[in-house]
Amino acid sequence: MEQYVTLVQILGGTVRLAVPVLLACLAGLYSERSGIVDIGLEGKLLASAFAAAVASAVFGYAWIGILFAILAALAFSAIHGLASINFRGNQTISGVALNFLAAGLTVFLGNAWFHRGGFTPQLNGPQRFFPITLDTLSAPLDYVALPEWVPGIDWLRPIVQFLLYVIELPFYWFGRLVALVLGWVASNPIGEPLVNQLLLGHNIITYFAFLAVPITAWVLFRTRFGLRLRAVGENPKAIDTAGISVSRLRYQALIITAVLVGIGGAYLSIAQNAVFTPNMSNGRGYVALAALIFAKWRPGPALLVCLMFGFLDALQIRTQGATLAGLWDAINWIFGSWLPAIPAALAGIKTYEIPVQAVQVLPYVLTVILLAGFIGRAVAPKASGLPYTKDR
Repeated sequence: MEQYVTLVQILGGTVRLAVPVLLACLAGLYSERSGIVDIGLEGKLLASAFAAAVASAVFGYAWIGILFAILAALAFSAIHGLASINFRGNQTISGVALNFLAAGLTVFLGNAWFHRGGFTPQLNGPQRFFPITLDTLSAPLDYVALPEWVPGIDWLRPIVQFLLYVIELPFYWFGRLVALVLGWVASNPIGEPLVNQLLLGHNIITYFAFLAVPITAWVLFRTRFGLRLRAVGENPKAIDTAGISVSRLRYQALIITAVLVGIGGAYLSIAQNAVFTPNMSNGRGYVALAALIFAKWRPGPALLVCLMFGFLDALQIRTQGATLAGLWDAINWIFGSWLPAIPAALAGIKTYEIPVQAVQVLPYVLTVILLAGFIGRAVAPKASGLPYTKDR
């Protein structure tokens, strides 16, 4: 039973750690399908995380933090679009420049505003998103408290509160129904960790990220907009000949990219954590770009690749500080005890503690090894990275 609980906890950590990579991967999917190479996903994640933490700390509400995170990503997308679409510059260089800009600007502004070495203040209460539990699903519905710092709306406050109450009412009853079903599942020892660690225990952005996968698949492969977006990434001249603006379509893709990666950045600082730390994106934008290539620019496989990275990341967290014998036993447990035990004579090796740095690099190394062995040949959209010049 203990091993079962441990496995469910690792799977729950897999879901939480995969969310920012998944949102950045879906964001890059839109831009790259339109023919724009978005190396700047890392910088957009970092800038969005910083903007979300700052706005939440200043205004006191996590939803305002998400709004500012999207605005920060939109600003970076606008720079990238201006350089790659209007000025027809090198898209890779533009994206790398955005990454450097975000890495330096976030630390500089954070230190200038808060004097904490680039860190933002700790977020509490409504300044951050908390995990959803059975208690929060079945909690009584109450009026939403509007921010007191908005002046001149005293007469409007009761009307807005009542409208928000009416909007929340169906979600409240849906939550009560879900809590009733999951509460019954959690009433037995097998279902309790499954419900509390895997199905619940995540914040609202987590569920949005996984819902965005089928929505993205539907938009790209079942709508007229998706058809045009894929066409402009394959043959922009044909789209231009049909009287459709290539630049407008690519800017629309960059806007969607900014929304998704902005929410992913906000997740890092006001959902998964409660503070912004320098370089907290930690290469997730690059991993998302690699996952996008390995998934061959399709949302379904992208989800699986991001979950694989999340699993490896969760595994390295669980194995930090482990000895060689403990890691050997864990591998045996996962793969069915097919490895021989370490001989007792090698007692010194058995107690050797694996360096933390070696464990932390494990998900990145294993991701590259596993995907390089199973991905096959990935063919990018034909117009990817190529600026389009309209014929006169």
